[in-house]
Amino acid sequence: MSADDRVRVLIASALEGEYVDRIAAVDPRIEVLYAPELLPVPRYQADHDGPHRQLTTGQLDRWRSLLSAAQISFDFDWCAPADMARSCPDLRWVQATSSGIGQFVQQTGLDRSDIVFTTAAGVHAVPLAEFALAGVLSFVKELPALAERQAARQWECYTARQLAGQRIMVVGLGQVGRKVADVFSVMGVEVWGVARDARHPGLSSVTRVADVDSMDELLPEVDAVVLCCPLTAQTRGLLDGRRLRLLPAGAVIVNIARGAVIDEPALIEALADGHLGGACLDVTAVEPLPEESPLWGMRNVIISPHSASTVDRENASLTDLFCDNLRRWLDRQPLRNIYSREKGY
Repeated sequence: MSADDRVRVLIASALEGEYVDRIAAVDPRIEVLYAPELLPVPRYQADHDGPHRQLTTGQLDRWRSLLSAAQISFDFDWCAPADMARSCPDLRWVQATSSGIGQFVQQTGLDRSDIVFTTAAGVHAVPLAEFALAGVLSFVKELPALAERQAARQWECYTARQLAGQRIMVVGLGQVGRKVADVFSVMGVEVWGVARDARHPGLSSVTRVADVDSMDELLPEVDAVVLCCPLTAQTRGLLDGRRLRLLPAGAVIVNIARGAVIDEPALIEALADGHLGGACLDVTAVEPLPEESPLWGMRNVIISPHSASTVDRENASLTDLFCDNLRRWLDRQPLRNIYSREKGY
């Protein structure tokens, strides 16, 4: 095999050795470029955005040489992502480790390059659906109140609500939204959906689908809303104060999309005055959530530090996706999860 036949694949964020070996084994033509000692230090399993190392001039030069050689990259350059079109002259494709890369590629200007981007859409669907179910169940079963009574050593019988028979609205019917719908449907919940196209096909677990313009009609009739949509011009501020007040008293919000999809001050107000029964938030308008945010001290709020999708087998799932896409790339077949510059996701 000549050097011209080689496909140089850069691993640009920390990955366990067994998964690096799997990537290298996809095809004899693949040459893996991996120098974990130059990459950010993972703070926990499957951390792809850890603190940067203090590299010497020589180490930085070595990292730049790897970037210059890369034709395919697993994740973005941690050092200067906005410069990838220049620092990686041979780069043709980046496999992201996140599903929602729209804001990132737009802010870095990478969406104006010729590089192909594929997202991790679907990799996080199961853990996010589990998180959404846990969030709604927490408030339906009054777990915050139970925790308070336990801390007070107070034994007081009460009547709980039942999740089965309730109705939820899932906003965004991509891979995550569909998995959320499936999980709630199995629990006996009626699921309504909101999608770009109300004619969304093949969703047996969703009994009714509306587009964004029609969602106002459905909001008064649902017990919970689970936000799973990408952040776009259309979805920014989608759940504003007016729409929050269309929900019935006691409704629950779960946000596993992006913080800016909700009008956060309006959300805080609706939680504070009791109109909303609770909110389970994996994302917030500003991250990390500022210490002065009222959300921290609210008994009817669950805060997750944008970690609901991070599970112990995430890197295995990302490797499955990347290896499949590598085979497709080498066989000149369509890649999975290609980022659409037009749609922003």
